[in-house]
Amino acid sequence: MKCQKCHNTATFHITEIVSDEQYEELHLCELCAQKYLYESNTKPGGPKAALAEQLSEQEESALASTQECSLCGITFVEFRNTGRLGCPNDYYEFRTELLPLLENIHGETRHCGKTPRRMPRNQQTQSELMQLRNQLKQAVQRENYEEAARIRDRIKKLEEG
Repeated sequence: MKCQKCHNTATFHITEIVSDEQYEELHLCELCAQKYLYESNTKPGGPKAALAEQLSEQEESALASTQECSLCGITFVEFRNTGRLGCPNDYYEFRTELLPLLENIHGETRHCGKTPRRMPRNQQTQSELMQLRNQLKQAVQRENYEEAARIRDRIKKLEEG
């Protein structure tokens, strides 16, 4: 669809409600939409103000998308197209764009990783497990299998929590 003012491609479709039964539709390109929104008398918090804010956010993201990594030279647009960053520095260069993206995808912006189910809860348990494993090794070397079985059961109990 073409812009009603300059015949470029219309990217904004604005429906203005004039009265209960009358409305006005506008199909504008980005530049004409900006002019329309900024030239008209906008009420703070009104629909035109919200659309104007959205336009300014799009301008900011367009400027950010031309930002380039100082080390590898990749732009954020290239990352969006390929799905791959060029170097580790890109995480810092494109931080403002990546954080919302990662939060949408993963629900978090920080990697926590996974822990084994049998991982001990604290340092004391960890040292106790090390001592028990050494005792188990010694019991097996002495061929004291009954003691080794008791130690093995104790280790199992500590690992399971």
